[in-house]
Amino acid sequence: MRILMWHVHGSWTTAFLAGGHTCLLPVSPDRGADGRGRAETWDWPDTAVEVAPETLREQPVDLVVAQRPHELDLAERWLGRRPGRDVPAVYVEHNTPRGDVPATRHPLAGRSDVTVVHVTHFNALFWDCGRAPTAVIEHGVPDPGHRYTGELARAGVIVNEPLRRWRVTGTDLLPGLAEAVPLDLFGMGVAAVPGRLGTPPDRLRVHDDLPQAAMHAELARRRVYLHPIRWTSLGLSLIEAMLLGLPVVALATTEASEAVPPEAGVVTNRMPVLRRALRDLAADPERAREAGAAARAAAARRYPLSRFLTAWDRLLQEVTR
Repeated sequence: MRILMWHVHGSWTTAFLAGGHTCLLPVSPDRGADGRGRAETWDWPDTAVEVAPETLREQPVDLVVAQRPHELDLAERWLGRRPGRDVPAVYVEHNTPRGDVPATRHPLAGRSDVTVVHVTHFNALFWDCGRAPTAVIEHGVPDPGHRYTGELARAGVIVNEPLRRWRVTGTDLLPGLAEAVPLDLFGMGVAAVPGRLGTPPDRLRVHDDLPQAAMHAELARRRVYLHPIRWTSLGLSLIEAMLLGLPVVALATTEASEAVPPEAGVVTNRMPVLRRALRDLAADPERAREAGAAARAAAARRYPLSRFLTAWDRLLQEVTR
């Protein structure tokens, strides 16, 4: 199958590309948000093919996978066909609703020709999708292997764009949590965080925009994984950390309480409990190792790549019939 889609979420796309479909990724000279092409920090197969938007009218396309509302308009303009009517389309909803959450209508709520695919059951519950058909396909993650050493009595955190997203990603919580255990912050756009927060360098170190393999190797050396996210969909970084074998300390928000069983760490909204859990795990390597093994087993059981790909193939067959 030939699928038009955009490079929006690198880790999710990495999993989707494992399905073997040819995915056409628009690329522009500036590699901006609507033309990023192939990833530079993930290892993608040759089936991820860069295409110039102006050539798409001559390209055979079986399906459009949109991940942002305006992509449906871009697809119509570039293909000369309306997604949902002239070419099958699905919309992957990665995010939790914003604004007046209980009353938030999905951008596709008024359409019945494009299936909205939620990545968590939490998202499906909180979005009002109106008459749009919906499905839930939970994440599937390529297994990076059990690489945990926990040799550094520090907590690893992965947050992309932590300054722009701020309270959404719990960036404001980091100084208080860094008092309990030193933190290592990984992700895109993290370089300026210590200066903005005023946290001493020995309590908060940053590792900006590492390739995924290098980030995994570094993360596995940390004693515990901290997931301070307040309000976003279930982060793939959390599942990846669990598969690496790290124990988890997380806020009990969105889907985290479903993803992390009690034996894998501590999930709570009480800041004193979060700080105590970080201190306790950092101080007890054996307990951390046991919790990390439980985290890995739970993630492997619930988020296998094979289940994700099977569910997607089933849905793609349904919408392209």
